Amino acid sequence: MSNKKILICDDDAGILDVLELILEETGHIIIPEINSLNVRSVIDKQKPDLIILDLWMPVLSGDQILHMIRRTAEYKDLPVIIISASRDGEQIAFDSSATAFIAKPFDYDNLVGTVQKILN
Repeated sequence: MSNKKILICDDDAGILDVLELILEETGHIIIPEINSLNVRSVIDKQKPDLIILDLWMPVLSGDQILHMIRRTAEYKDLPVIIISASRDGEQIAFDSSATAFIAKPFDYDNLVGTVQKILN
């Protein structure tokens, strides 16, 4: 299995750490980013195979980042999983053309299964 790059952006360091720990077990390369303003430059530099975005972040929200990704020809087909504790998070995620949505607090098996399904 090839090591795919997964960019995770969440403004909560604890969640970022947990996601990094869970997903490193799957053998992928994890790129954690706490500041949503850096996502565009990280995508340009690292060329991730998958992005996991928190929906509610200061300055740039996950759906704003997702709109930017979908409007950029080079990245429009990049798989993006939106994570959120918000009740309407799933609706917002799909309205924004997310590949998948995972509710917080997440179920580990669901998280890993969703990531594997998208990357395979």
